[in-house]
Amino acid sequence: MNAPTTLEEELLRAEGLLVQGEAETAHALLVRMAEDAESYVDANCVTTDEVQWFSFPSLFERLAYRRVEEDPRELRDVGEPLEHLYGDLGLAEVHLGDYEAAMRALTQAVRWNPMGCEHRLNLADLHRIAGNMQEYLALTYSVFERASDVQHLCRAFLNFANWFAETDKPQAAAAALRAARRLDAQDGSLAAALEQAQGTDRDPDTLSDAEAHKLLAEEGLPDGANAEIAICLLMCATDAADAGQRGLATQLTLRARDLVGEDAAMALLQLIRADNTADEV
Repeated sequence: MNAPTTLEEELLRAEGLLVQGEAETAHALLVRMAEDAESYVDANCVTTDEVQWFSFPSLFERLAYRRVEEDPRELRDVGEPLEHLYGDLGLAEVHLGDYEAAMRALTQAVRWNPMGCEHRLNLADLHRIAGNMQEYLALTYSVFERASDVQHLCRAFLNFANWFAETDKPQAAAAALRAARRLDAQDGSLAAALEQAQGTDRDPDTLSDAEAHKLLAEEGLPDGANAEIAICLLMCATDAADAGQRGLATQLTLRARDLVGEDAAMALLQLIRADNTADEV
């Protein structure tokens, strides 16, 4: 059998080693690949002291660039495999118990995909373990501006629900759980959190929608009834329709309509479809 010759093949090999419990071997392979990648970037790319990611304020621009923001160094073709590489390296570091090294690796993964949420949330968890709650909350909050997946939004609301519960704000925790539940994500952690909160002062059923909205607004959080989360639901609905899951697509579309109204939902859906068509071209 020939040795792997591409980054993708070597990443698959490293992931296989992790699954087999050979974390040290996988770690050594990933560290070598990271060193090679950094050498490539240094040799072939104009570097800057700090990467400045552009933001796009208009709705259409957010849709058009929801998957990736431009890097001034024009490294978009490099970014995806490097995100993958550093994400796997972070996982290997966690397996080996070196959380500081894992945080460094995941910080690089976020750098190469600033619009992604999975690495942000995993990095937030590591900061929480390290006791750095400011970074934990900041990374979690940033998900609300980037998420295009209900699972990531659900996880962000759960993070804040846990934080509010720990800081003696049970009603705010209930409001965050209510917002997470409205997303209707199939999430085991959400189900467990709702079960634990049932019958307590953190129970989301003790609040009305208006009360939950007011509480989350006071904490500076969206409550789920806004255009960003409607966009997320409609993107998922579009993907479901493309996959032939019309029942799911209809349910997601109806939830988005309930959040922002029928006219706004239709306008957002048209923008998303136009953006998908542009991507295909």
